[in-house]
Amino acid sequence: MKTEEEATRAVEIYGDMVRRLCVLHLKNRQDTEDVFQTVFLKYLLHDAPFASKEHEKAWLVRVTVNACRDVLRSFFRKSSVSLELAEELSAEEEDREVLRAVLELPPKYKDAVYLHYYEGYSAAEIGKILQKKENTVYTWLARGREILRQRLGGDWE
Repeated sequence: MKTEEEATRAVEIYGDMVRRLCVLHLKNRQDTEDVFQTVFLKYLLHDAPFASKEHEKAWLVRVTVNACRDVLRSFFRKSSVSLELAEELSAEEEDREVLRAVLELPPKYKDAVYLHYYEGYSAAEIGKILQKKENTVYTWLARGREILRQRLGGDWE
């Protein structure tokens, strides 16, 4: 089990990333806060040491994505969600439009595009995190970009 100082450090360093991932998947403040707490509780209870900071970050991304998917699969999940929290993440209208388009991508494309463009992971790193082949990630990125180009018009990147 981690100490309180380790947990506080993790929340300070990775809290924004975890929250953004939750918003990307859940599009709802209440579920985002629930999953945020769940992720850091799992972090606190995780006994195995991390090999590096990147390993720790990748572990948190994987746990966050899995926790979000659990919520989305739950019986009590409502069929409609708001984009209010997603709009709070971005100050400019253009950024909101891009974020809204990313949020509307199919889940596999959304994960790949978000991790690549918002978190800065390479295709190889995304493949390890999502437990997929690197070429699969490249395909998802290409298809996700194409969908975004069609929705946003021409020069998205």
